[in-house]
Amino acid sequence: SGISDRPIMAYRESVHAKAIARGNSQAAVCTDCHSAHNILPASNPQSTIAKTNIASTCGRCHGTEAGQFVESVHGMAVTRGVSRSPSCTECHGIHDIQKPVDTSKANPSVAIATDSCAKCHEGVALTKEFGVASGRVDSYKDSYHGMASDMGSKVVANCASCHGIHNILPSSDPRSMISTTNLSQTCGQCHIGASSNFVNGKIHLTSTLASEIPSDDMGYFGTSIVRWIYLPLIFILIGGMVLHNALIWRKKASLKRRQERTIVRLSLNQRIQHWFLLTSFIALVFSGFALQYPESWLGWLMGNSEPIRRIVHRFAAVVMLVMGTYHILYLALTKEGRLWVVDMLPRFKDVKDVFANFAYYLGLSSEKPKIARFGYAEKAEYWAVVWGTIIMGLTGLMLWFKIDIFSFLPRWWIEIALAVHYYEAILATLAIIVWHFYQVIFDPDVYPINFAFIDGRVSEEAYKEEHEQAY
Repeated sequence: SGISDRPIMAYRESVHAKAIARGNSQAAVCTDCHSAHNILPASNPQSTIAKTNIASTCGRCHGTEAGQFVESVHGMAVTRGVSRSPSCTECHGIHDIQKPVDTSKANPSVAIATDSCAKCHEGVALTKEFGVASGRVDSYKDSYHGMASDMGSKVVANCASCHGIHNILPSSDPRSMISTTNLSQTCGQCHIGASSNFVNGKIHLTSTLASEIPSDDMGYFGTSIVRWIYLPLIFILIGGMVLHNALIWRKKASLKRRQERTIVRLSLNQRIQHWFLLTSFIALVFSGFALQYPESWLGWLMGNSEPIRRIVHRFAAVVMLVMGTYHILYLALTKEGRLWVVDMLPRFKDVKDVFANFAYYLGLSSEKPKIARFGYAEKAEYWAVVWGTIIMGLTGLMLWFKIDIFSFLPRWWIEIALAVHYYEAILATLAIIVWHFYQVIFDPDVYPINFAFIDGRVSEEAYKEEHEQAY
């Protein structure tokens, strides 16, 4: 009564249980590890599953592996009574023991050969208490081997490929796979013909402190010289290029802005609304993705402060919602606003213009469609902004006031709102970059920028070209 069945369920998924199911009567069952009648808890040093006895228990079937383990750094540490040192079950599991390499999995060797090592070697306990070098797992993951493993390679080297599986020994031991006399052979398992020069260098490049680098480390000395040459060179050359192009861009943009632009495209009221929308949207994008990805460069840009990101995001959201409310009143209560709605309404001509535009730019027609005050591209973008503001506003308020929402909606509504908020944000951001930025910046007819968002005016020539029907 009250005893969990999880060990039994886990055992049923293990290699031992599967071997029994295939008819292998020699495979381990519960009594092989726990014994039949004198079952003792793991805390009892006489128990077959006590830490110091696990290797012997497993060795009844896996004698070779157990013998190698006992002579390894881990086995000797366990014998000395070091409780932090792993035994068989720390790496292989207790009841749900799996194959070291399971080809049915996308990345078969990671679980045993890398992730198991990380449980101990990723932490600070080994470094602070036992003087074991830190950062070994991180340096592996940053290497070609680690990145290839993360991408699903089934043949790339992992921790066990170099250090061994059960026979892990210090590099000072001549039997060790990573001793200087054996490194060529170890690397040669994958890199056929690896010579002494091939293995002559640091493997785990983790230290950046000069005090920790040997004085005869020519690799560190050489890379330091290269770094001190290239960093100033990159700064001077790229900085000069940026300055050169910025001066040219400023001059050309200034000349283009001084061109005669007599057609009023946006009124002062509309430009102010656009500026509020522009600034609040940018703030929402930067702060929102910084909240979602706090370790990214966006998080650093927001001062690595979660409260700052949250405050900026909510303030920008309030600005956008207030401006959205104002825009609705503007459309309903002003003549200019009502005319805007009429001109923005989708029409059947917009559908014909889409096909006519494709035909013209694909060279299938010599006649360009005549566009009214707002073409299909502008209408699609405008109504997408309206839709996106409503969706982001509703889901954002649900997430902001989730405690109140929980009073009448189940929690899964919040989870759905969070998903919608996230993916709508990605869609809106990409749409602005790909669609809107092209229309107002990268289109050769308006490059380097359409200045209508500043003074509301466009040239007569540009207006006739893009909005011939309205002209």
